[in-house]
Amino acid sequence: MLTENDAALVFDTILSTPGMNEPVRIDLKISRKNVLLLSHAIERGLLKNDGSPSVLLQRTAEENIAELKKLSADCLARAGLTELNEKLAGLGAEKKR
Repeated sequence: MLTENDAALVFDTILSTPGMNEPVRIDLKISRKNVLLLSHAIERGLLKNDGSPSVLLQRTAEENIAELKKLSADCLARAGLTELNEKLAGLGAEKKR
């Protein structure tokens, strides 16, 4: 089993390999349901769980995290789900109160 430091070293190595910063074009056709689920997964994945983010996110630059958030927002906008997602988030926030 990898220690947290070993895992961080592996992630750093993978993220620093040549070509990892090059943009990639992805033609993706998925259902609106999956767009909503993907957006939710991205948002949940970026949240700090139990007070500390994952090892990978600890080693990720803020600009990359912002890019993921923008990707999520773009997917929702293209699917016409931005308003629905906001309302669902509002319902979830009310439930936590």
